[in-house]
Amino acid sequence: MSIEDKILDKFPEFSDIKNDELQQKAIATVIEALELGGWSVEDVDTIPFTLLIPDCPVSYREHVRSVTQVAVEAAKVMISAHAKYYSLNMDILITGALLHDVGKLLEYKREDKKFFKSASGKLLRHPFSGAGLATKHGLPNEVVHMIATHAKEGEGGYRTPESIIVHHADFINFEPLRNEL
Repeated sequence: MSIEDKILDKFPEFSDIKNDELQQKAIATVIEALELGGWSVEDVDTIPFTLLIPDCPVSYREHVRSVTQVAVEAAKVMISAHAKYYSLNMDILITGALLHDVGKLLEYKREDKKFFKSASGKLLRHPFSGAGLATKHGLPNEVVHMIATHAKEGEGGYRTPESIIVHHADFINFEPLRNEL
């Protein structure tokens, strides 16, 4: 099985991106992030999605998939309710949701079964490194924007409607866990 097939197996939502070129660039971004971080595709099931929750039981893969699913469902409601006021690009939304935390694959490292900030992660939080990788792989500015603005780095600035949805989907998936674990 190729690495692309393994990624599609772990993250089937990549198949929901209708634009083949966009899908391929997004997958290439994940492949490079895994390689640069020293991870295998299988590691996405053991990497915690956050270091802010001690011994976080939710994996990177679970988090990314959940954020993507919440964002897609929210977007469907928003399209139904507000399509006359603005439009949403579902391919951009799905791509941004799938890649919003791709920089964490560079930000984290594992030593002796424990996870820490990498040397790179101490210098650049994941919105920066993820946006850089997305740019390198030729992803549209709208996707780079979503990666860059999904976390606190985007506070106080402009966010596209897609970025607003992914930002809130991310925090819907983070805050209850942070409060309860």
